[in-house]
Amino acid sequence: MPQYDVHLNPGPMREAVPMVVLVQSSLFDGYRRRVVVPLVLRSALPAGAKVSGTRMNPVFKIKGQTVVLHPLDMVSVASEQLGPCVGSLADQGPVIADALDELLTRSWG
Repeated sequence: MPQYDVHLNPGPMREAVPMVVLVQSSLFDGYRRRVVVPLVLRSALPAGAKVSGTRMNPVFKIKGQTVVLHPLDMVSVASEQLGPCVGSLADQGPVIADALDELLTRSWG
């Protein structure tokens, strides 16, 4: 499964989180789990939330929907629990990596 592929979310939160983006390196494709970051509908975020459009929460347009990367809810799921692949954010890889860098290394100070 290519890094930055976008998959439909078949889970119970699919109304607010219609998709996830796979962020783990293909070096770990031998494992049965995949690390994904939710892509939350911008309209599902609280009014006035200062989340979308920040370095940690970039905004993307996918399949006509405006979604926000939400790394704080990053999770590992079994690969068979991913919905169908509906696109790729590979061209936005550096933006996604920056968001994860913000979460993991820069946010402490």
